Amino acid sequence: MKLSVIIPSFNEEARIAKTLRAVDAYLKRQDYDYEILVVSDGSKDTTCDVVRGLEESIAFLRLIANKENHGKGFVVRQGMLEATGDVRLFMDADNATTIDHVERMFPHFKSGADVVICSRDIPGSIVAVSQSLFRRRLGDVFNLIVQTFSGLWGLWDTQCGFKAFSAQATLAVFKQARINRWAFDVELLVIAKLLGYKIVEVPVTWVNDPHSKVKFSGMVKMLLEVMQIRWNVITGKYEKK
Repeated sequence: MKLSVIIPSFNEEARIAKTLRAVDAYLKRQDYDYEILVVSDGSKDTTCDVVRGLEESIAFLRLIANKENHGKGFVVRQGMLEATGDVRLFMDADNATTIDHVERMFPHFKSGADVVICSRDIPGSIVAVSQSLFRRRLGDVFNLIVQTFSGLWGLWDTQCGFKAFSAQATLAVFKQARINRWAFDVELLVIAKLLGYKIVEVPVTWVNDPHSKVKFSGMVKMLLEVMQIRWNVITGKYEKK
């Protein structure tokens, strides 16, 4: 078995080295093959130089350096389709969800799952630093709206940046995906559901960044993209099972 780890990055010079060393330290202790792909989304800082400087010390590390910014969805799609693993995982450059969570996913793939995602909103999840009550309630309402428009009923955390796909599901889902920014996670899950793939959620240990803010403009942009996904479904833009 081979695991591909895709890390989308935009101006991550301050964090990417620490994350890559942590991912490599964990994976090289495992008994399966792996590769690590960093996909830079037109970074303007030294992110690419930092990654190139680690290629000699970190085995199986590759860099895809885009000159222009296309959006997280674009570079995740690029990395997932470029990867060669039997299981292909994308995770955030800030290492908010640590690589060892992949061990919670493997049993589900062995049991027939095609897509396994981490969720902060299911039993067993640990939120080490909780969000404010207002932010939690706002998130719940927004998730209900997303579920209504997307049809992803019962999936309460479509945005946790730690998701894995089988190689077969990767090719089928990502080749159809077209959303490049805010709602790309939602689109991936909608396409997977249309194709009849089995989606499983696993709990996550997650530390909220107290400095992060919910921007209303970002929520509006995401909602507009979710509505576009719904329209794509209605008009037959995606293949079905």
